[in-house]
Amino acid sequence: MHKGIHMKKSLLLIVALALAPIAMSAQQQKPVIVVEMFTATSDVVWPYDMKQVQERTVAEFKVMLGKDFDIVAEAPTAPQGTVYTLKTQVTAWKAGNLATRMVVGLGAGRESADIKYQVTDGSGKKVIERKDTIRTNFYSQGGDSSGTLAHPLAQKIAQRIKDAKLK
Repeated sequence: MHKGIHMKKSLLLIVALALAPIAMSAQQQKPVIVVEMFTATSDVVWPYDMKQVQERTVAEFKVMLGKDFDIVAEAPTAPQGTVYTLKTQVTAWKAGNLATRMVVGLGAGRESADIKYQVTDGSGKKVIERKDTIRTNFYSQGGDSSGTLAHPLAQKIAQRIKDAKLK
């Protein structure tokens, strides 16, 4: 009889140890950043596919911020833990000029965009609100349907998120 009680206690200990990592991971869930579809003001002619820019930003954020955040394109249906939402609007766009880049150099003539963006928490409170000008990298040559600005745009916003020390 004593041996049976010892076996039950050992079995309970094994089950508890097996379930402990599951319980720990639920408690240590990373905050989520939802990257919403980008928009542009009505006076901006934006030549790129906004869905592609959103997808590219999600991919870039996974590399830049994935250690500390889960990055998604759509809000979780049953959020658990902290959820932040990024809303980005293009307020101006300049195509750039190849001749200026070739003749003047030093970054002149690069494609650029003015953006305003905000990150809100689950209650809708703005935790980041910024306006920035994004320029293509010096070496950028052409682009796909998300353009040459997607990478520098993601870099700029990711840095602002890191600087804000969101948790």
